[in-house]
Amino acid sequence: RSAWQSEGLVMALLSSSSIPQTRSRRQRLNDSDIPFSAFLTDSFGRRHSYLRISLTEKCNLRCQYCMPEEGVKLTPRGQLLSTSEVLTLARLFVQEGVEKIRLTGGEPLIRPDVLDIIAELRKLEGLKTIAVTTNGMNLARLLPKLKESGLDLINISLDSLVPAKFEFIVRRKGFHKVMEGIDKAIEMGYNPVKVNCVVMRGLNEDELLDFVALTEKKPLEVRFIEYMPFDGNKWNFKKMVSYQEMLDRIRQQWPSLETLPSEHADTAKTFKVPGFKGRVGFITSMSDHFCGSCNRLRLTADGNLKVCLFGNSEVSLRDVLRSGASDEDLLQIIGAAVGRKKKQHAGMFNISQMKNRPMILIGG
Repeated sequence: RSAWQSEGLVMALLSSSSIPQTRSRRQRLNDSDIPFSAFLTDSFGRRHSYLRISLTEKCNLRCQYCMPEEGVKLTPRGQLLSTSEVLTLARLFVQEGVEKIRLTGGEPLIRPDVLDIIAELRKLEGLKTIAVTTNGMNLARLLPKLKESGLDLINISLDSLVPAKFEFIVRRKGFHKVMEGIDKAIEMGYNPVKVNCVVMRGLNEDELLDFVALTEKKPLEVRFIEYMPFDGNKWNFKKMVSYQEMLDRIRQQWPSLETLPSEHADTAKTFKVPGFKGRVGFITSMSDHFCGSCNRLRLTADGNLKVCLFGNSEVSLRDVLRSGASDEDLLQIIGAAVGRKKKQHAGMFNISQMKNRPMILIGG
């Protein structure tokens, strides 16, 4: 990582010898039948058409699995991407084939210009989907303007249906605000409204059936997420409830649970109780990874490109952008980073020993 962010290597990548190579690579793309950018295609043939952009490191909650109890050291404002830098990089990725952008944080809806960013992204030709992952605290108030700006999809984090337990997990009050946001999203026609629930043994695994029951009358997709190791979240294998264990417990209550078909790059395995309006999904990053179909890249709030959520190698696009680099230069560096993406993550036990950012500084 340090080598990649060293000035010498960045300058080497920007040397004149690399630029013709970039152009010829693009030219080959234009002349061939390949329908997708070589810069966003890795050595295993995975095409990265989905970009997650963290808009801020700040959050108005302190979730136990996301942020260390002592908090995190925030990046100085001048080292974070400006709005114009976010939009410049988004435009470049969309030009190369990204069709979906998800805005994350921290909590993206506390960024003052989030509506302007969504409205500008909406103008990008080729971008099909703009999504946001939010804790829901400000959602009910902002939803009409979010929809007007062009927001297509909403994921809301909610880890307990018991107000006191919610407060314990997120270390703040606000349960009723989140529920109000979920209901408002349904009322405004978002379907499905996705609800993300990180399942932790001894904390909320006893609420699995209550969450599934929510999908009976509401067009929700409740997504149960296996507890994942990140810096400072005190991950422990014993706290992780596996997909199979969750599924078995739900099937005991609803034996007729049906498997739904999935798209190639879906992260969730989805199911439905016959007759229910909504559905449930499982994100099985730990027990049954989906690295082989991964189509996601991540841009952190301080401008680093992460090609794998669990990998600790990053490259600063912010520094390259601020050095006055052209689109060609940026693409060369993006392509090199994507090209180094590994076949799969290191496995939960190895990940738990690795140095990585806390989830709050990645953006999920």
